[in-house]
Amino acid sequence: MYSDYGSVFVRERGELHCVNADAGQNLLSKPHRLFQRDFSVRLCTGSCEPISRQTTDHFIFTYNSQGSLCYTARPLLDISLHFIADHIEHVDSLVGFPEEMAHRLFVAAEEKQKFSDSSTSARALQVFSEAYGELMLKSLCLRDRGLLVSERLEEIQVFYQLESLDLYGCRLGDDHDIFRHITSEAFSRLVRLFLGDNCLSDKGLQRLTAPVRVMKKGLENLQQLDISRNPLTEKGLGYLMCLKNLRELDVSGTSVKSDACLRSLFSSRMGMVMSPEPLRIFSHCECRTEGWAEEVINQWERKASELRKKDSKLRTNALQFYGREKFVRENIHTKSEVQKIQNECTTIHFYKPDPHSTSQQTEHKKDTPSSQLTPQTGRKRRLCNEREEKEGLSPPAKRQPVRSFTADDLDLLNSY
Repeated sequence: MYSDYGSVFVRERGELHCVNADAGQNLLSKPHRLFQRDFSVRLCTGSCEPISRQTTDHFIFTYNSQGSLCYTARPLLDISLHFIADHIEHVDSLVGFPEEMAHRLFVAAEEKQKFSDSSTSARALQVFSEAYGELMLKSLCLRDRGLLVSERLEEIQVFYQLESLDLYGCRLGDDHDIFRHITSEAFSRLVRLFLGDNCLSDKGLQRLTAPVRVMKKGLENLQQLDISRNPLTEKGLGYLMCLKNLRELDVSGTSVKSDACLRSLFSSRMGMVMSPEPLRIFSHCECRTEGWAEEVINQWERKASELRKKDSKLRTNALQFYGREKFVRENIHTKSEVQKIQNECTTIHFYKPDPHSTSQQTEHKKDTPSSQLTPQTGRKRRLCNEREEKEGLSPPAKRQPVRSFTADDLDLLNSY
């Protein structure tokens, strides 16, 4: 008999026999192996996580009024933007892509930490900067963040359309690599540059202005420059004469003195006048980071602060080994010295008056008499001091002729 379900096997004495084979033949059937003998199994947990994440990203899970879990499919546009954001470093160009869609794509890549990962951040930022330079970052403020500048130098070089850059207090020195890119043609749109308290010498200022002096490229469009609290001399300030568009300059805390020679140097060669009051532009109240990449800079700072917290254990170990009092004394001593230097620093601001504005002309006219009267009053004071010194040092010299008068001389004086 034959079964409708196929062949029927019966096990007898450890062997299988087919009871319904054709022609009454009992065939010995051996079990077939599903896998080979050298087959092995490996559990890959890393590859399974992104697959599950990608599948769940396509849906939006919500709860209804009855408390049941419901899901709806995401729009195809959102799925496409998230897919491109996952692979933004492989995109060739975004030139011609709509700005609104590009901003949504940038936000999606920012949420995925594409600009914080060192392996993808430079290329990802370059893709957006080439297409939307000014929208990406117009102003960058890295005040007192020298470590962040060194760590993210490759990413900072990508921001081509910067108009304002604040590197005050970073202590970069003369040979930092960022100055090569500041003076390049890529940063030719730079209008404001703050380099105060960066340990810049005359040699560093010479390098900054070399492309402008030799090739007429680089910082030729610069209008506001802060080089305060740097060991600069009058020789170093002479390199600034090539910046024809410079309108405001801060040289406070340098090795130069605000004397008549310095005023005549800037007035004759650059047409700039010393400001009687501090200029608002150098108060750093208006300098801030502006653009799409503002949150990216914040992500860099948060990541750098996390690394500093990890390294804080080394400092505590050092305090325990050397003693806390020594470190406290050194910190108090250095802070007091910095405060003394900042208090003793005199404000030296120069500006170029605008001939078309009447307000600056009147201010300039008010300032010129004072500048002209100061040397006259100084001369008068010097003459008075010299007379007083002569009178104080040799009083008997004027009285001796009176005592040496003879009787005939007295009679002659009385006759008048």
